[in-house]
Amino acid sequence: MEPTLQNTTLGLKLPTDPRWVNLAEIDLAEILTDHAYCEQKAATACISLIQSYPDRIELVESLAPIVTEEWGHFRMVLAELKKRDLPLGRQRKDVYVNELLQFQKKGGSRDDALLERLLICALIEARSCERFRLLSLHCADHELRGWYHKFMVAEAGHYRMFLDLAETYFGKEKTWARWQEYLHHEAGIMQNLPERGDRMH
Repeated sequence: MEPTLQNTTLGLKLPTDPRWVNLAEIDLAEILTDHAYCEQKAATACISLIQSYPDRIELVESLAPIVTEEWGHFRMVLAELKKRDLPLGRQRKDVYVNELLQFQKKGGSRDDALLERLLICALIEARSCERFRLLSLHCADHELRGWYHKFMVAEAGHYRMFLDLAETYFGKEKTWARWQEYLHHEAGIMQNLPERGDRMH
């Protein structure tokens, strides 16, 4: 019997090697810069969904506060950079997200596109949550451990919210089936991407 999404954990098929944290710590300016832009893009993704589906009341009401929260996270990362006298670098191409976008089913209905977008958002949040957890456990800077723990908790909530919205609109069975396809595809992406400490994904 398939478990309901409410009873699953992150479900990622390929966990990040904890040694990734050692790579991330080599240059904090780089990983914090990438983190900042990830938060910015998360806010933008929520805004785009609201603009595309204003008729979906549950979606609008769920995502509106997330826009504010994600932008607040962006400002938190900026503040951390400033505290450490580190610059905000330029945004880099996100190969991980681009690979996920390539997996979207094309040519379907407006509703089909919504399911794809919700699941991609859920997966990005899940992987971010997993990596924030590693940073919160293994980062040498104990102050940053607590700081990253806050992001981990937030991302876990966002991940659940996107899956819950998908279930609301498309049902558990359809959502679960496509979610499993995304999880397996994402594992392949992670396996083929070079392990880099200057990227959140």
